[in-house]
Amino acid sequence: MEAASISKLPEVCISEILSLTSPRDACRSSAISSGFKSAADADAVWHRFLPPDYLEILARSDSPVVYSTKKQLYFLLCDSLVPLDGGKLVDSRFMLDKRSGKKCYMLRSRELSIAGKDDEAHWNWPSILGSRFTEVAMLQSVRWLDIKGKIETRMLSPVTTYAAYLVYKLATNAHDLIGPVKTSVRYLGDEVEPEATVVYLKEQVNMPDIFLGHSSVLRGPVSRLPKERTDGWLEIELGEFFSDRGEVEMRLWETDFHHWKSGLIVEGIEVRPKEKADGDHLTFPGGGTQFKNGALHYIDFIQKSLLDIAWGKRSRVILDVGCGVASFGGYIFERNVLAMSLAPKDEHEAQVQFALDDLS
Repeated sequence: MEAASISKLPEVCISEILSLTSPRDACRSSAISSGFKSAADADAVWHRFLPPDYLEILARSDSPVVYSTKKQLYFLLCDSLVPLDGGKLVDSRFMLDKRSGKKCYMLRSRELSIAGKDDEAHWNWPSILGSRFTEVAMLQSVRWLDIKGKIETRMLSPVTTYAAYLVYKLATNAHDLIGPVKTSVRYLGDEVEPEATVVYLKEQVNMPDIFLGHSSVLRGPVSRLPKERTDGWLEIELGEFFSDRGEVEMRLWETDFHHWKSGLIVEGIEVRPKEKADGDHLTFPGGGTQFKNGALHYIDFIQKSLLDIAWGKRSRVILDVGCGVASFGGYIFERNVLAMSLAPKDEHEAQVQFALDDLS
């Protein structure tokens, strides 16, 4: 009897199966065969990965979004922030999370509630290279730092845990922004105030002496430090929430130390699905014996040694031959590089996988 094979199914059936997986899985399956690629690229697959109201969102775009296939539209919405409403309703920009297809929004700094933002002695609004918006908020001098943003959860993907991030830079002459600040995320209307989280806008090796005597300020969870984004900006997580009800307020403030602060450049607040270490996302081992300091360190070392590599720009496709459990391919996906990992059939057989994705 001839062995059964999924590849013998009609293409429409394979497309239906793939549409029930995830964008990443659909991209990986396209490498199996030409038949799978045709099925994985079908509009029926990528229509299901798009938000149900994507046509309404496109209608709100400030400029036409041109595409020929649903897959092309999906990656257009992942790779660029789409300006919405021309500032008439909510001056924000929309994009999709590439891995999940969930909605993401970026609220620009002008639409945030910033204490003293209309006083030129405290804040000004320049245009700077590399920003998604025509202007950003630049802190001149304040004693009290208080930044708030709001978003309706109905704008987001349902049944999803989101996180909010302040997107910012520090000017070369930034002053007194090394100490602790507080953040919180809460549903408006809740009677109980959430516990604030202590975070830092700049990584510190040692806590300056001026802050050590303020135990009330430092009380609470201290778990967040800034991260550098691929676009050159910094981000700090403000908190997380579930997209199930009402309006959410996201806040960062420092009102305990009454010294003058300056040099904070705020682009806005980004709201996107909370990243998961496992569950519906693939989890790769943290680098085998070949990566003494981990796969990410090795990837960064290659970039620093060979500047022309330009991960995700000049180098977008690589072949990883002789891998163990495909950790290199998994981690380099974060640099927008497609990797095909080939491993010997050995004791790692159950863990070996193709680390594939489509960044076209």
